[in-house]
Amino acid sequence: MNTTPPQQVHMDDIPLNTFHIKIAGLTFGAHLTDGYVLGVIGFALTQLKTEMALTPFWQGMIGSSALIGLFLGSLLLGWISDYVGRQKIFTFSFVIITLASALQFFADTPEQLFWLRVLVGIGLGGDYAVGHTMLAEFSPRKQRGILLGSFSVIWTFGYVAAGFVSHYMLADFGCDAWRWLLASSAIPALLIMLLRIGTPESPRWLMRKGRISEAYQVVRRHFGPHVVLNDEIPVNTARHLYTLFSARYWRRTAFNSLFFVCLVIPYFAIYTFLPSILNTLKLDQNFATDLLLNGLLVLGALLGIACTQWLPRRRFLIGAFWLLAFSLGTLAFVPSGELLMLLLFALFTLTISAVSNLVGVFPAESFPTDIRSLGVGFATAMSRLGSAIGTGLLPLALVNLGLQNTMLILTAVLVFGALVSMLWAPETKGLTLVNASVVKAGSKES
Repeated sequence: MNTTPPQQVHMDDIPLNTFHIKIAGLTFGAHLTDGYVLGVIGFALTQLKTEMALTPFWQGMIGSSALIGLFLGSLLLGWISDYVGRQKIFTFSFVIITLASALQFFADTPEQLFWLRVLVGIGLGGDYAVGHTMLAEFSPRKQRGILLGSFSVIWTFGYVAAGFVSHYMLADFGCDAWRWLLASSAIPALLIMLLRIGTPESPRWLMRKGRISEAYQVVRRHFGPHVVLNDEIPVNTARHLYTLFSARYWRRTAFNSLFFVCLVIPYFAIYTFLPSILNTLKLDQNFATDLLLNGLLVLGALLGIACTQWLPRRRFLIGAFWLLAFSLGTLAFVPSGELLMLLLFALFTLTISAVSNLVGVFPAESFPTDIRSLGVGFATAMSRLGSAIGTGLLPLALVNLGLQNTMLILTAVLVFGALVSMLWAPETKGLTLVNASVVKAGSKES
C-alpha cells in the first residue's frame, strides 16, 4: 500500500471541485437577481405611470433608483468588506435585497418605491464587489477567467427571465401586477440568502489578517490537507479609498474604471437602433422580438466565455474595443432600413456582450487581497455611474445633436476605451492572484 503523502499544491493550482461550483453558483445568484431587478422595472413602469400618476421626473428616478443604489453599495460595502471580511457582506447583502424587494409590494408613493429600490441596489452593489472577490480568491487560476467571465451570461438570463415573468403577470394579475412583479425578486433573493448561510470566509483574507490557522482550517475542510497558501503573508496595507489613487495603484484603478465605463455607456446605444432593426426585420416590438434580441445578447455572452478562456485578456479587450468602434462608427453612416445596418447591429451586439465578460475578470485580478473588494467595488460603482449617465444623456443627445452625431460621440467613447486599454491594460491570464495583482499596468507579458 502506498503511504507516501500527497505532494503539496498551491490553492491556485488545485483542480476544479464541487466547492468551487457551489461558490460560483452562489455568486452568480447576485447577477441573476440584478438582471431580473433591472429587467422588471421597465415593464412595471408601464402600469406605475398610471397607477401612481408618475411625472417624467419620478419615472426617471424610479427607473434609475437601483443603479443609484448599486453605485452606493459597490463603494460602501466593498470598502467595509476589506475590514470585516468577505463572508459577512456576502450574506448581509442578500438580507437587504430580500427585505427591500418584498416591501416593494406595499409601496404606495413614488418616494417609498424609490428608496426601496435604492436599498435593493445597495445590496446588489455590495454583492458585486464582494462576490467577484470571493469567487476570484477561491477559484483555480486555470478556471478563474471562465468563472468570472460567466457573470454577464447569468445577468442576461436574469434579464430574459424578467421578460417572461413580466409578460405573464401583466396579462393575468390585473392593476396590481406591478406590485407582484417587483416583489417577485424577493423569491430568488431569499433562496440565495438561505443557501449562503454557513459560507466560509476567504482564506486569503484570513491570511492577510494574520489568522493563519483559521485560513488553513478553511483550506483543509474544502480542498484537503495538502493544499497550501504560502505566498499569502500578513501585511499592513491602508484600506482607504485614496489608496486606490496612490502611486502604486492609480493606473490599475484608472484602467479598471475607465474601460468598464467605456463599455457600459455605448451599450445603451443598442436600443437607439431598435426601431430601425425592427423595421428591417418587419417585426413588431413584442415578446417574440424581445426574445430574439435577448438571444443575441446571450449568444454573445457565451462567445465571450470562450474568448476569455482561450485568448489573452489584453488582446481580447483591445481588439473588441476597436471592433465595436468600427461597427458603431460605420453604423452612423448607414441609411435606415439597409441590410448592412442589421449586420452591423448584430456585430456590435455580439461583440459588446462578449467583451462584457471581462468586466468581471480584470478588476478582481488587478488588486491585492487587502484592497480587492474596495478596488472591485470602485470600478463597479463607476460603471453604474456610467450607466446612469448613458441612460440620462442619450435621449437628450438624440434630440439636440441628432442620431449620427450621437453615434459618433459614442464611437469616440469606444476609441478612448481602446486607447486606455492599450496604455494600461495588464495581461493577467494564467497568473496567480498574487502575481496578477503586481503586474504593472500596460504589461503585455506576465
